[in-house]
Amino acid sequence: MKENIFDVLMYLFENYMEGETEILPDSDVIRTELLEAGFEQIEVSKAFDWLESLSLQGAISPTVAPAFRIFCAEEKAKLSTDCLDLILFLEQKGILSSANREIVIDRAMALENEEISVEKLKWIVLMVLLSQPDQEIAFSRMEDFVYDLIPTYLH
Repeated sequence: MKENIFDVLMYLFENYMEGETEILPDSDVIRTELLEAGFEQIEVSKAFDWLESLSLQGAISPTVAPAFRIFCAEEKAKLSTDCLDLILFLEQKGILSSANREIVIDRAMALENEEISVEKLKWIVLMVLLSQPDQEIAFSRMEDFVYDLIPTYLH
């Protein structure tokens, strides 16, 4: 099975993160389930590392004034112009704060051998918002955007 870290993350999001359940199985149980589902051990480990790094980000205090972001060469190489436009669009619409924008960029860059499409980036944003406290409204708006429940135009 040719799966990658992002596929593991999507599986975890759909089966554990997005659910309403308060009690999650032990991480060893989840790892075993992932291996039984056909995911490779290395990809499972990398996905858990990615999620652990996300949880370590914690809540970042937002800046007081609007911030201007210049993307470095590595970010431009990893994230297409459409991805960069999406990040700025979500920030302008109030879905991403400048602090959450930085976490999204960090988590996208952490997917080393992954090509980041606009669709993948939307899911990364959703996972970041879910991990941050007091982001329920932004998460809901992004969820509508991801599932195409509202018309959104990128110009």
